[in-house]
Amino acid sequence: MNTKEKFVVTINRELGSGGRTVGRLLSEKLGVPFYDKAVINALKEKYHLSTEEIEKLKGRKHSWLADVEYFLKLSSSLDMELPQSGEGPDLLTTDEMFKTETLILQDLAVEQSCVVAGRSGFHVFRLHPNHLSVFIQASMKHRVERLARKKNITPEEARKIIDKVDEMRENYVKKYTGTSRYDTRNYQLVITADDKTEEQIVDIIMQYIG
Repeated sequence: MNTKEKFVVTINRELGSGGRTVGRLLSEKLGVPFYDKAVINALKEKYHLSTEEIEKLKGRKHSWLADVEYFLKLSSSLDMELPQSGEGPDLLTTDEMFKTETLILQDLAVEQSCVVAGRSGFHVFRLHPNHLSVFIQASMKHRVERLARKKNITPEEARKIIDKVDEMRENYVKKYTGTSRYDTRNYQLVITADDKTEEQIVDIIMQYIG
């Protein structure tokens, strides 16, 4: 991946691996925006978007950047995350919604370099000429302990959430990409989070980028 040209880094991850935090920290290190479900949902909600509405906006040469920057500044100023509907893909995701999200992400990547967490980014940007695809995984023990600590719940509750989200995400990816998110051929870099901090994982990715 050449950081001197427009690039996209996609971070797909297992719940409890710290992948979303890694994506955010990596974007700060690279000096580029970080996009995840929260930003995409905020845009969809503001514009009531469909693929047809996006095409209309394209016709008016609309740029998403001002809106995205506003949402990110709002989130930062309030020291909070933008609202998200659960840990996994939306249960009511439709073919139209997936196409809409794909178009938004691809448009954002045309405007500037970025780091994208989730949203089947490895597939959405598979044809992008300057794309690094990363998958972050972890042992179940690591995932349960991290999620239980983060959400202040019991290990048993954490395991139930992880099992549910794993199933949801795998079904989502298979339905909309025709592959498994666990297929390492979808990624250029696979990292195991056990015994590593999020900052150390970011350093590994930066070393890979060179």
